[in-house]
Amino acid sequence: MDHAAIMAKITELLRDIFDEPELPVFRETAAKDVEGWDSMKQVMILLAVEETFEIELTTPELDDLQNVGDLVVVVANHIDALR
Repeated sequence: MDHAAIMAKITELLRDIFDEPELPVFRETAAKDVEGWDSMKQVMILLAVEETFEIELTTPELDDLQNVGDLVVVVANHIDALR
């Protein structure tokens, strides 16, 4: 799965979680950019990502996440490792 496909799926997840079908999501999008993105939403996002991509994120990976683009890279790395 390439970065564009991962980004599309994460965008879909974020739009579902925030119940905003037109939510603009970019690689640079961070929690501060989305109204209502609090710690509970963060947990929901990470659990949805793990379930959707069938991966398990590590604490160091989570600590390094700054934006959606970082999450895309982490997911891609997990998918590559499974090949």
